Amino acid sequence: MIEVVTDTFNHLYEGYLWTLSIADERVADWLLMQSPLPTLGLVVLYLFSIWSGMKIMKNREPFQLRWAIFSYNLALVILNWHICSELFSASWKLNYSYSCQTVNYSYDPDEMRIAKALWWYYFSKCIEFLDTIFFVLRKKNNQVSFLHVYHHATMFPIWWIGVKWVAGGQSFMGAMINSFIHVVMYTYYGVAALGPEYQKYLWWKKYLTKLQLIQFFGGMVYAVQTLYVQCTYPLWMTYTSMGYGATIIALFLNFYIQEYVHKKNIKYKTLHTNGKGDTNEGHINQNGHSTNGHVKNGYIKNGHMASKKEQ
Repeated sequence: MIEVVTDTFNHLYEGYLWTLSIADERVADWLLMQSPLPTLGLVVLYLFSIWSGMKIMKNREPFQLRWAIFSYNLALVILNWHICSELFSASWKLNYSYSCQTVNYSYDPDEMRIAKALWWYYFSKCIEFLDTIFFVLRKKNNQVSFLHVYHHATMFPIWWIGVKWVAGGQSFMGAMINSFIHVVMYTYYGVAALGPEYQKYLWWKKYLTKLQLIQFFGGMVYAVQTLYVQCTYPLWMTYTSMGYGATIIALFLNFYIQEYVHKKNIKYKTLHTNGKGDTNEGHINQNGHSTNGHVKNGYIKNGHMASKKEQ
């Protein structure tokens, strides 16, 4: 039995060493790129912080953190704009195909710009752990849904893989689009964090839902067309992206059905039973909160819904 376990471990380790032999040499010495262990360790620390933070805050007053949250959102707007603009300008200069682009592992200055921008995109997923930490410190525990935590905890290691092996080619498209949407989202969050007197400037919040939905389904269509045109971009990365995207869409659709379709039916029945209208038509409930989703201002953030009173 011990011999079987040992042989299995050795084979797996040899396979791991082989994968490292075909990794992108350009990123080998970059921060956190030498091994997956630091990235996985940070994910474990993130999950532990959520669990322990909720226990610590259970009998404490919530923090307000208005200016801390504003500064945090502003920093993410700047970072995501840098990522998006670098990916767009470098790919345009290199005449990248927006349908099928293979990975160029050369040290061309513009190819290196793309690789570095993708690394920053990967690292931004670590920074975004603070989204959840702020919820915990403000005792917005109903916002810390499974969908929210799943998305944050998986994007960071998935993009470690992306940067380690495919820091270029088709990888640029998803990161470029997502970083642009994050610019818009974190701009909204930053303004909302300033207080209710700024709500009048947030009339465009309804369009964020459409942007996110386009991103979800557009990403799947983009991956499918990569297979259709038989792009030489690594197939394993395409299938990984499609598989992960399918889980996000499935979780979101489940949430959407529960929070919009199911509750709308209940509201409809209540309306006809009591003969009274609901003055909060168009919201999940009076406060805009959801007990099993992440709702904020009626739009989606990173694959989860977001609530009017989150900021």
